[in-house]
Amino acid sequence: MKIGDKIYSLRQKNGWSQDELAEKLSVSRQSISKWESGRVLPDSAKIILLSELFSVTADYLLKDSEEPVQDILDITGPAAAAIAPAEAAEINAVQNADTINNITADDKTASAAGPKKATKKKLPKKIVALIVAACILAAAIISYPLGLYGKALDFVTEDTVQYPYILVHGLGGWGAESGINEQAPYWGATTGSLSKYLTQQGYSVYEASVGPFSSTWDRACELYAQLTGTKVDYGEAHSKANGHLRYGRTYTKPLFEGWGTKTKAGQLKKINLVGHSFGGPTIRLLASLLQNGAKEEVAASGDGASPLFKGGKGNWVNSVTTLCSPNNGSSLFLILNKYKMTSLLFDVCLSFAGIAGNSPVNGYLDFHLEQFGISSVPGEETSISSMKDSLEKVFSTGTDNAAYDISPDGCAELNKHIQIVNGVYYFSYSYCTTYKNPLTGNQIPEIGTLPILMPTALLMGTYSVNKDSDFKIDKTWLPNDGLVNVVSAKYPFGEAWQDYDANNIRSGIWNVMPTRNGDHGTAIGLNADAGVTHTFYTDMFKMIDSVPRDKKYYFKCPF
Repeated sequence: MKIGDKIYSLRQKNGWSQDELAEKLSVSRQSISKWESGRVLPDSAKIILLSELFSVTADYLLKDSEEPVQDILDITGPAAAAIAPAEAAEINAVQNADTINNITADDKTASAAGPKKATKKKLPKKIVALIVAACILAAAIISYPLGLYGKALDFVTEDTVQYPYILVHGLGGWGAESGINEQAPYWGATTGSLSKYLTQQGYSVYEASVGPFSSTWDRACELYAQLTGTKVDYGEAHSKANGHLRYGRTYTKPLFEGWGTKTKAGQLKKINLVGHSFGGPTIRLLASLLQNGAKEEVAASGDGASPLFKGGKGNWVNSVTTLCSPNNGSSLFLILNKYKMTSLLFDVCLSFAGIAGNSPVNGYLDFHLEQFGISSVPGEETSISSMKDSLEKVFSTGTDNAAYDISPDGCAELNKHIQIVNGVYYFSYSYCTTYKNPLTGNQIPEIGTLPILMPTALLMGTYSVNKDSDFKIDKTWLPNDGLVNVVSAKYPFGEAWQDYDANNIRSGIWNVMPTRNGDHGTAIGLNADAGVTHTFYTDMFKMIDSVPRDKKYYFKCPF
């Protein structure tokens, strides 16, 4: 029986809920849930508290056995060092007598049966326990003056690091920073807050906030600053090339503590990145920059360049997971561009951002476009003239925006600067809301498709030839989720990939999941079943947590 099962069983016997046990131990309910599920172990101090609270020995909790509590000697608590000499002598006498009797009985059996090979005698478990206790006590006495005992005990009992999940929204979306997220959560949508549900299941989940209309580059820089609690640095070279300010807002504290640091046992605290839609290219670029940096930015700024652009931090990421992401762009851009609608729609979006981003609604909707002067940082004072100025700058963003990056040609250019990182696990999920029309061979939307996506799904399902650029579009681009083509969501062209194999999940290569039924919003719970959505994410997180990772520094008694 594992320690998590023992904690669960003992808690149930005492009639305590997870909340009640958490209160007694001064920890969170999530910690109790993690212990009982086996995802992490309690630290040494909590093991001792648990043993005292449940009236069992620490050894009983630590050893993978189901031995009765009364047969187990506490080798980690103070009782081991405080055994009365007389009691110890009595225990030894009984155990020695048992050993002698056992040996005598074995010898008699051997004499009656005739000669046979010598067999290895196992020491009685109580003697083993006493030997281990003596070794620990001796180590404590020797190392105490050097302050090493406590460190050693923390090392062998330290929890496995739980890599948090960072959720990154797509085009036009929002994160936890935006006020709208309270009433209309992006992650979970009509099924309710997904991060709250996953937190209740014991996972560490954070919703990042980046520019809803910004370029992949700008969004990756904003994500890094939010994760590290620093000022947004878009890079000297990039900013000059695209005519906007180098620095953005300042985050006074990181999204969570400890990213990229090591625990006492030497475990690196990594993250799992999950991006929906345009969030996919964002997290792909972030992982690539963390590993490879940006030489042009270092050349432009030298030592003053952001740590993001200096690279060497690719191992800070455990996994990258894309959901309905335009990893090769979307044919919808080409369709709308054909009718001169792409620029019009995007200019309308930026104009709205300029007005709303300099009004009382700013903060409820956060546009992160202060580098262009189009919107202001929530909480900062604005004026009517700034609204006018921002609208004048709407048409000067060039190609440094989301519209260009989701075009097949723009995405192909972007992909030249993104490299897959060895050691990082890559997963991709695609959704399809169309099916083949037997008469025309085109794709038409399912009845259950979100109404607003019906027209776009139909248009994308008929577009199989690109006559406006050199980017090749064929019939493989017809199946789609209403906004992104299935072929684009699977993996970036030119990068190594394999169909997902639960028995052979590899790092440094795309593990492509089977295409799921649903539209672009289904992946985040929009107009979806809550149970199905929750199961999808918990199964995904369990799968990601199961992949090979850093060595676990657990102490396990070898006896």
